[in-house]
Amino acid sequence: MAMAAVGIAGGALAPLLAPRRRGAVSFRRAASAAVVVRASYEAGVGVMATKVGMMTYFDPATGKPVPVTVVGFRDGGNVVTQVKTAATDGYDAVQVGYHGVREEKLTRPELGHLGKAGAPPLRHLQEFRLTAVDAFEPGQELDFAELFKEGDLVDVSGNSIGKGFQGGIKRHNFKRGLMTHGSKSHRQLGSIGAGTTPGRVYKGKKMPGRMGGTNTKIRKLKIVKIDNDLRVLMIKGAVPGKPGNLLRIAPAKIVGKNIPKN
Repeated sequence: MAMAAVGIAGGALAPLLAPRRRGAVSFRRAASAAVVVRASYEAGVGVMATKVGMMTYFDPATGKPVPVTVVGFRDGGNVVTQVKTAATDGYDAVQVGYHGVREEKLTRPELGHLGKAGAPPLRHLQEFRLTAVDAFEPGQELDFAELFKEGDLVDVSGNSIGKGFQGGIKRHNFKRGLMTHGSKSHRQLGSIGAGTTPGRVYKGKKMPGRMGGTNTKIRKLKIVKIDNDLRVLMIKGAVPGKPGNLLRIAPAKIVGKNIPKN
């Protein structure tokens, strides 16, 4: 009798006690979960540009030398290629195209997408997510001299210079061992974890590996000079990448000023 009760209970509870496959989500839980889209907003629409190089700029007021990065703009400029809204795409954003090229350099779908906006063939497309996009329309040209002024702070993103496979000292600023004769650890990494417990190396452990060649953002750089004749910006400090690298320049995010505190 007890065995029968156990068998009945086991049969009734079998679907509940059966091991669930990895990655499987119950329908009830998935149906009740609210879909939340999380993404960071920009402080304002930005532009794409090309790194020219670095130079020394002498401040006319004080005469002091200022290290600046010269940023130029290729033919074609920055053109709005698409305006995304919450009604059609689920979020508000402005898609901007940059760097005019020949039609042979693009595919037919890319040419069709740009032609719908009345934009010329452009090599690069990037989005700037904004809280309101009413002031933009497809085909609109963005002038950097109207978006920025001297003294503004900007966030500059780009692909950093690749440095290949590097050790812990160069990649993570580790301290080396003694260089004396008795030392047996000069530039080696050393211990990377305990033995039996946990018996593995924790994820994210700082170790030698490939360095550089990743998307990097440098925040709150100051625009020192805007030259409309040469169509260049002079930004104080260094920006990611080599000369000729593609850069993304947007107004700096400052909490409490152009980004809400919550």
